[in-house]
Amino acid sequence: MNIDIVQTGHDALHKISPEVSTEEIGTEHIQSIIERMRVALHSTPDGVAIAAPQIGENVRIFLIHEKVFEEPMGEELVYINPTIIKASKKKKELDEGCLSVRGYYGKTQRHTQVTVQARNEHGELFERGGGGLLAQIFQHEIDHLDGIVFTDHATGVEKIEVEK
Repeated sequence: MNIDIVQTGHDALHKISPEVSTEEIGTEHIQSIIERMRVALHSTPDGVAIAAPQIGENVRIFLIHEKVFEEPMGEELVYINPTIIKASKKKKELDEGCLSVRGYYGKTQRHTQVTVQARNEHGELFERGGGGLLAQIFQHEIDHLDGIVFTDHATGVEKIEVEK
């Protein structure tokens, strides 16, 4: 199974995604979206996370690849209806790219520490905090769920040819 990651200009990337109801989380429909996101994320060696709008589905779900964490958990972390509940006052300018804006990179201002509350694929509520790359991923993916692509606010965006 091959799942295409939609590219900039696709309608799904510019819509605010509605929340998934608690009752919906265990359904075949939502579990199928999560599985398609896993396949799409694993098809891109440079990908660290993916949001549902990036596969054309407007629901509030994103996944973070296990390779982001020091202690691999054996699978991606699923965030359903994520909300930033704490963010540091301190921000930092960071290099950023996106699987839906292939080959383009720019500078973004991101909080250096963020705590997110979400539900997992079983509907259980959890919180996870992080700094550095993890904080950047949280903010980038929640932007996707709000219909925002990093190029909407990045500076110095330029195309960079990546060697195959």
